[in-house]
Amino acid sequence: MINLNVDFCGITLQNPIVTASGTFAPGNCFYDFSKLGAVTAKGVAIDPWSGNSTPRIAESASGMLNAVGLENPGAEAFIKGELSLFRRGNVKIIANLAGRSIEDYIRVAEMLTAADLDMLELNISCPNIKEGGIGFGTSPQMAAQVTEAVRKVVTKPLVKLTPNVTDISEIARAVESAGADAISLINTLAGMRIDVKTRQYILANKMGGLSGPAILPVAIRMVNQVSQAVKLPILGMGGVMTGQDVVEFLMAGATAVAVGTAALVDPTAPMRILQELEDFMKEQNIDDIKKVRMV
Repeated sequence: MINLNVDFCGITLQNPIVTASGTFAPGNCFYDFSKLGAVTAKGVAIDPWSGNSTPRIAESASGMLNAVGLENPGAEAFIKGELSLFRRGNVKIIANLAGRSIEDYIRVAEMLTAADLDMLELNISCPNIKEGGIGFGTSPQMAAQVTEAVRKVVTKPLVKLTPNVTDISEIARAVESAGADAISLINTLAGMRIDVKTRQYILANKMGGLSGPAILPVAIRMVNQVSQAVKLPILGMGGVMTGQDVVEFLMAGATAVAVGTAALVDPTAPMRILQELEDFMKEQNIDDIKKVRMV
């Protein structure tokens, strides 16, 4: 009998497989998602966001660029609508929060906490409009400020770190000291594509976030660095395509692992990856997921 249960900052997940924000929609799910460890909703802001202009998706070798811009209907619409679809799965639910100011984060965090979700993931890659559009997550001080502010009104905030910084360990230590219960990483890497025939940027926004297997080595490195810099549990993500990719994240220091872009290619990828993880453990005679970790 293989034990896949993991303790993620006091929440028991029946296995370490989680869906990544923006890549899972319960209303269009082709499998029983109650078998996963947790599911993450697309980013939710206090008010509706229209997102960026199209085109906002571009393919790249071993990955994809997206500049969707966190399009969402707002917190009230999410709670009254899609949240009920998530609850049908009888699974742990993580809500991803977006905001353009600390006040935005506080308001949406309070609303979603009242909706009784299991955990809130703070997307601190959002631009801080009061600081000239600089991303909250690019500065240790700003990352700490938004984390501390949300921590005062909710329990179990999970802070999602951007990899587009010089020293991700410094940001991780800042949010730990500010009261984060856990950390998720990595978010997408900044990238760009140009159509050489039309001499035009492929994305209307010019730049987008690179995800997919191309960023896996970067994600593994950053998860390992952060695991040695802080004592918080880590939700690792970035390029997961197979069960062995999950094992690599766990060995690097993650407690749970999110599947994102793979599910856009194959909607059933999270279940396939879960089965591959079990198969690997059987092949290696590992009876408990905790024994996979190296650090």
